Amino acid sequence: MQLVTAIIKPFKLDDVRGALSEVGIKGITVTEVKGFGRQKGHTELYRGAEYVVDLLPKIKIETAVTDDLVEQVVEVIVQSAATGKIGDGKVFVQKLEDVIRIRTGETGAQAI
Repeated sequence: MQLVTAIIKPFKLDDVRGALSEVGIKGITVTEVKGFGRQKGHTELYRGAEYVVDLLPKIKIETAVTDDLVEQVVEVIVQSAATGKIGDGKVFVQKLEDVIRIRTGETGAQAI
């Protein structure tokens, strides 16, 4: 089992969620986060004052998947989240030791 974590632009959430649903992903966790990478933020004007926005709003999506779905899930996220511009985000894949469904006590792939 693997944990796939993606950091994407907020307006791409619906596209990514729909694409993941099409490949059979039944559950995701979505968190609003802030951060920066190569984008390094930008300056904005507000009521005549200029200020630097260095932590940009992003969306973090997490989903646990079986090993056979990892490549397909990563590919779907990359394709549906891409805009071709800087700041599109990143995808991280980590091994999961175990998953336990609290309600039923199921473990492993059955708990996903």
